[in-house]
Amino acid sequence: MEIRVKNSFKAGLLAFSLMMSCASPAWAVASFDEVKRDFKPSETLVLDRNGELIQRLRTDKAVRRGQWVALPDVSPALRTALVLSEDKRFYEHSGVDWRAVSAAAWGNLWNTKTRGASTISMQLAGLMDEDWRAGAGGRSITQKVGQTVSAQVLEARWRKDQILEAYLNLVPFRGEMVGIDALSRTLFGKAAHGLDEREAAIAAALVRAPNAKAAQVSQRACGVLKVMQAPAKVDCAGLDLFATAALQRKAFDASEGVAPHLARRLLAAQASNTPGRANAPRALASTLRAPLQRFAVQTLTQQLRELRGRHVEDGAVVVLDNATGEVLAWVGSSGELSDAAEVDGVTALRQPGSTLKPFLYAQAIAERRITAASLLEDSSSQIQTSGGLYIPQNYDRQFKGLVSARTALGASLNVPAVRTLVMVSPDAFHKQLRAVGLPLKESGDYYGYSLALGSSEVSLLSLANAYRTLANGGRYSAPSLAKNPKPAFKPALDPRAAFIATDIMADPLARARTFGTDSVLATRFWTAVKTGTSKDMRDNWAMGFSQRYTVGVWVGNASGAPMWDVSGTSGAAPIWAALMNYLHKTERSRAPTPPAGLVQSRTAFGKQGGTPLEAARSEWFIQGTEQAVFAMASGTDETRPAKGGRKPAATGSDAPPRITAPASGTIIALDPDIPPKHQRISFSAEGRGTRWLMDGKEFARGPQAQWLPWPGRHVVQLVDAGGKVADEIKLEVRGAGVREASARGAAAAAR
Repeated sequence: MEIRVKNSFKAGLLAFSLMMSCASPAWAVASFDEVKRDFKPSETLVLDRNGELIQRLRTDKAVRRGQWVALPDVSPALRTALVLSEDKRFYEHSGVDWRAVSAAAWGNLWNTKTRGASTISMQLAGLMDEDWRAGAGGRSITQKVGQTVSAQVLEARWRKDQILEAYLNLVPFRGEMVGIDALSRTLFGKAAHGLDEREAAIAAALVRAPNAKAAQVSQRACGVLKVMQAPAKVDCAGLDLFATAALQRKAFDASEGVAPHLARRLLAAQASNTPGRANAPRALASTLRAPLQRFAVQTLTQQLRELRGRHVEDGAVVVLDNATGEVLAWVGSSGELSDAAEVDGVTALRQPGSTLKPFLYAQAIAERRITAASLLEDSSSQIQTSGGLYIPQNYDRQFKGLVSARTALGASLNVPAVRTLVMVSPDAFHKQLRAVGLPLKESGDYYGYSLALGSSEVSLLSLANAYRTLANGGRYSAPSLAKNPKPAFKPALDPRAAFIATDIMADPLARARTFGTDSVLATRFWTAVKTGTSKDMRDNWAMGFSQRYTVGVWVGNASGAPMWDVSGTSGAAPIWAALMNYLHKTERSRAPTPPAGLVQSRTAFGKQGGTPLEAARSEWFIQGTEQAVFAMASGTDETRPAKGGRKPAATGSDAPPRITAPASGTIIALDPDIPPKHQRISFSAEGRGTRWLMDGKEFARGPQAQWLPWPGRHVVQLVDAGGKVADEIKLEVRGAGVREASARGAAAAAR
């Protein structure tokens, strides 16, 4: 009886299949290559310039598909588990397992529960063709026949390994997860080739019942393990807990890797370039270097961890190729250290502080208003503006007197920079900044003379590319996220002036008066670098370049909150130096060749009090501007103001004491671009036996005094020998470089 039923059922289906095959000799089944080509992952891969994966970015929110996994990259345990669980005779049949069909038919006849007769090939046919997919009430007779015929056609046209590979990539597993890559990364946190037998058994169990409870999944997985191994050797005791833990993992990160901000930027650019394309691409190529990108992320994170005690949590890094403009590293945030990790610090607008000074001095040199050896007055200055008096201060709170433009730029002195901008004019400087690629929102008159100290807003990317313009001798081209671009250079700055400004930034002696000769800015190979800090210590920068690379670093807080006690050499500069050293582990960096129209001439400086203002040296000049000696007019030594302000006038011994500098009502805007220990404000007075009081507390004695400032409004009093207040001024400090508590402590220690 049993044999006759089996044979008749098999013969009936075989006859029907042959009939269908003859009726439709060109039964539509896509090729393996077509199915693989049309497979759309739910994420886009971002690759570095050499094809190395640097970021995965979720682009399809409706389903979770990983990447297509080749069959050799699937663990043998999973292949075995799936075949034993779903289709034991997969390698024997030609699409339909007639023995399983007969068993199912016999079971249905006697109401006996049996395993389904659907083969892997039949299931794949259903996944590939919507017509054969089961509805809410299961498949109809027509769908079953169609699925059966499609499976046989599939077997005739595809190899067995192709069928199994496609099935593993298209089968739904659980919830939104489709395909083995999504399953293995989500539930087990590993690639498909790393699945062991226990994990493979759970995966196979989910094929049969994707949304079953953990207890049912573990029970089925235990059965799979017993088929794979000898039943006596299988211990399913811990399988329940393991399955429960795995099934609780709903999804792996929507974006994982080392370049999330760049990945989103590339994807947005690709979408705008192909607006009619519905699906995101499988992969996007970038200009980044994966090893450099990882090192930049690691270095930024390490430095910010060290600065956490100073209220710093954000940072960004960009590295450009000088010749091509290609972006080689793009780190938009500090990731998990930040409360605003989604904000891209490479494109966010921030105040650049002193990093604009090289362009100002270069413009003044190009216009022949000054030379690198010209003497600039670094003294108390009050500049009348439409908004009132503008009183710039230096970072170290001391005036240096007469200094050369080389020293003024190298040591990042503020007052000489403002005096230089007065010569150039804010409007002309604004045009120069736009020429080097800094798209300032407001006009030069809007920023006024504070533009010399970086009161505008720029992005790290545009500022780094402006420094790249200096590295290229004043030639500007846009940065590129496309490989092997053809940069369209255009002149943006006089090449002779660009060379001189670069030479100053590369001169360790020029910055020695502020940063010392052994600061972190000194490298063993040729580099040019400038630091900057915005008002109230909200942004800290290190911008510089070597012969081949430009590196820009920003640290601060995405919220705009001020940092505590962070200087130009303690914030961004260590990151800049580490990246430069990494880039030049094996590459050399040589100083640029001077362009035509420059001369190098021996220059000496006049004396003050019998001492030369600066040591004689060989200096670069635009041809026709050179001179042998730079000195002030005769009598300057006797009439030049003292460091703190105007020179005290000769007085009699009985003249009442009075404060000569600074003037009452002075507002001191501090630029925190030098280590806090150098922060001082100078006071001078006339009279003998005087004592200085700050807000009622004595802090110095004698005609000269130094004070470490802290924010706020203050009353300064001068007390005579009899203890009577002889004079009094009021001043306000804004944007001090140290916290109030630490400043008070330092002031107490100074006493």
